[in-house]
Amino acid sequence: MTAEDRPASSPPLTERQEARRRRILHASAELAGRGGFDAVQMREVAEAAGVALGTLYRYFPSKVHLLVATMQDQLQRMHGTLRRRPPAGEDPAGRVAATLMRAFRALQREPQLADAMVRALTFADRSVSPEVDTVSRLTTAIILDAMGTEQPTPEQLSAVRVIEHTWHSALITWLSGRASIAQVKIDIEMACRLIDLTARGGAAGTSAEAGARAESRAGAGSATEAPQGAGRG
Repeated sequence: MTAEDRPASSPPLTERQEARRRRILHASAELAGRGGFDAVQMREVAEAAGVALGTLYRYFPSKVHLLVATMQDQLQRMHGTLRRRPPAGEDPAGRVAATLMRAFRALQREPQLADAMVRALTFADRSVSPEVDTVSRLTTAIILDAMGTEQPTPEQLSAVRVIEHTWHSALITWLSGRASIAQVKIDIEMACRLIDLTARGGAAGTSAEAGARAESRAGAGSATEAPQGAGRG
């Protein structure tokens, strides 16, 4: 968790605490990668990370908290990789689709870990809201980086949310064996077309506003000229 992702009320971790936290997350990912959600037992995580069980619970109150934080950590790693090697192409929708498929394939390489993290997100209640919100913000940041957009419009943010939902749903259906990689790719690419629609919609809205202003000026000009003509007559 970086400083900007941590809630404002949480004091910053010391270097030693951060190192301990990273060991816990690494142990969680290792256990989940070998046996999925059920393999992540808090006592075993504590032993693998070399911390006391009570210490583990101070960092993460439950297994769901731990696995959602693990997904957050995985997304941060993906984000760093994507920033170092961003997708090529001039089309924002194509770049976003390529980015999400790269992230998907990274999760595909460790299906047990992916399944554990997605199940934790599904089980998360309100107590895990800060961690879930951070996962959502990271996913949004990854998509906006691929779009090349620093100040998205409300319409673009709405499209990003739909794309996030599609990506998450596609991951669930693939993990459950109800969708192939090919189908996942089709669905993600289809959702990413919303980016083009919001761009065209914004351009259309600008043109419409310009046209309305021109008509207003023309109407004002006619209204001004009419009395002059009437006076001459």
